[in-house]
Amino acid sequence: MDSQIKLAFEKSKSGDKEERYEAYQKILAVTDQKVDWAYEVWDQLVEDLTHKDNHQRPRAAQYLANLAKSDPEMRMMEDFPKLWEVTKDEKFVTARHSLQSIWKVGAAGTPQKEMVMEHMVERFKNGTDEKNFTLIRYDILQNMKNLYDHFNDESIKQAALELIDTVDDKKYEKKYMAIWK
Repeated sequence: MDSQIKLAFEKSKSGDKEERYEAYQKILAVTDQKVDWAYEVWDQLVEDLTHKDNHQRPRAAQYLANLAKSDPEMRMMEDFPKLWEVTKDEKFVTARHSLQSIWKVGAAGTPQKEMVMEHMVERFKNGTDEKNFTLIRYDILQNMKNLYDHFNDESIKQAALELIDTVDDKKYEKKYMAIWK
């Protein structure tokens, strides 16, 4: 890892708001491609998923989701439950930002895709008691659309359409279908 990236990770945790955001953007941009230094930060990011600062938790989740493609040891298969927990964070904005990036884990490969899909389908079906469950469902379906676009896998689209078909409220059914148009 070069010194610029190291510095970005440091700044994403400290410095003023503008510096943190700039560092965050840089890290997301760099990790949008495979990198060879993922394991230099991996354990710290997993630890940060439970950080007391509610700004650090979603950043760690987003960075890890981006780094899933740079995980030849498949550590994500073991660490995913910790990452998934952040999608249920007490702070809804933290949970939502984490959930919106979860599809990137699935884009890392077939086993990851199957794991992410399983979690999302289960939550869509059984998460109706969660606060803001309609937004969570929307994000899950958008994640599925992102995975579908990445893999061009008809089974993902079929799963999403089957989930939408279970929605009783016509307003939300229409909103969810709009993702797939």
